[in-house]
Amino acid sequence: MPLIKNAAFTENQFVHVADDETLPQGNVIVSLKRWQTERADLITRNAPIGVRLNSDQSAEALAGDVHHFALIEIDFPKFRDGRGYSSARILRQRLAYTGEIRAVGDVLRDQWLFMKRCGVDSFEVRPGTRLEDFRSALTEQTVFYQRSSDHHRSVFERRHTACQALAAE
Repeated sequence: MPLIKNAAFTENQFVHVADDETLPQGNVIVSLKRWQTERADLITRNAPIGVRLNSDQSAEALAGDVHHFALIEIDFPKFRDGRGYSSARILRQRLAYTGEIRAVGDVLRDQWLFMKRCGVDSFEVRPGTRLEDFRSALTEQTVFYQRSSDHHRSVFERRHTACQALAAE
């Protein structure tokens, strides 16, 4: 699957490794289960490591460990499953994760902006996806009701600031 990061197509530098497979040299992505059972060995690897969170797994399970990961993949198994948005926000806001968060699975154009707002910064997209469409999707809305990880001010915050300015006149 094509990968978009920083609004450009990029090569995936990581290899998925199943729980029963031997770890190859280089950058790998392991399951949360494998991370939890082989944590001590994985930490000593001399290559970047990523972990994959399924939609039914809590980002809180990575608390205290996020600094070990170069990449955290969040699976969106169906477009209507929004748990991945919460995982991304928890990683960015509560756990202060600064590495790459990648959305994988059923990742649709209508969701790219909202995923980005929650802290996702790379996207596994369907073959045939055009960069123009991706970039356009990220600029379609400029005013938001919800606060998010992207630090855009919400409508409420804008209104509050405007009222304070009026009151100060």
